[in-house]
Amino acid sequence: MTQKEIVRNGPGFQRHLKDKAKSLLPDILFLSLLHRKEIGRFPNLIRPRTFNEQILRRSLKPDPRYAPLTDKLGVREYVGRVLGEEFLVPLISAPEEFTRVLFDSLPNSFVMKANHGSSFVEVVHDKSKVSFERLQQLAGRWLSTDFYKNARERHYRDIAPRLFFETLLLDKNAEIPADYKVHCFARKTGRPEMYILHISNRFGQDPRGNIYDVNWNHLDVEVGGYARSPAPEPPPANLTAILHAAEMLSQGFDYVRVDLYAPDNAIYFGELTFTPGAGVVPIFPDSVDLEWGKLFRSLGSSYRAFI
Repeated sequence: MTQKEIVRNGPGFQRHLKDKAKSLLPDILFLSLLHRKEIGRFPNLIRPRTFNEQILRRSLKPDPRYAPLTDKLGVREYVGRVLGEEFLVPLISAPEEFTRVLFDSLPNSFVMKANHGSSFVEVVHDKSKVSFERLQQLAGRWLSTDFYKNARERHYRDIAPRLFFETLLLDKNAEIPADYKVHCFARKTGRPEMYILHISNRFGQDPRGNIYDVNWNHLDVEVGGYARSPAPEPPPANLTAILHAAEMLSQGFDYVRVDLYAPDNAIYFGELTFTPGAGVVPIFPDSVDLEWGKLFRSLGSSYRAFI
């Protein structure tokens, strides 16, 4: 066998063929197969019952408001109007092009992000230890990624990719603050039903994820594959303010996950997520997937208008 034949029949070539075949699948079939792979069963998208099924159906028929509010740059206007500018992480730059001149002008520490998808985050604690070339290459890879193709969340097709730089948030211990991912399910009246996924040490070697209710009761639930902490964390001193901010940002939506940071009694906005985990996020015990799905069905529903 020639070297060319080895390359053509190697694992890289086989992955390419597999990726090409997946890209040709219709969205509904792609999502059904992905759900089967990650959750262990095929979804019911005609009469969704579970949380993940509801999210999958949203991915196929998104509310037109999702794209501008999922855009991590575009959403800043909404947050500033609803909560106030002080809740926004200070923006350093959102350049049309990432140049060496811009790199040189950045502070010693910062966070580089892209606005059009998940996990486009690079934390820089010390600029002297990173090169412009490496960040430029990373930025180019992000901006050339069509995030819609990852999991067929259709509202991502309407977000124009853009690079931006934010101030690096650190708490009083010089650590990156924990995430408070607040799942907000609207009720017909009153405050939304809320569950808090608290993620600590997200960028470290041992990230942990714990679920709490609004009274900071530690629930026997795992979401997204994060290992739980050996013991529950103490509640943040500003828990009431965190929940109020999440409630304000979730108004008008039957469900949204509001991500916040709360270092040293301050509150900063992270993002709004309307299709978390792309509808294929493992939830343990499995019964919680159904329980959270019922919260959608109890709404009466603005959502059904978009199906």
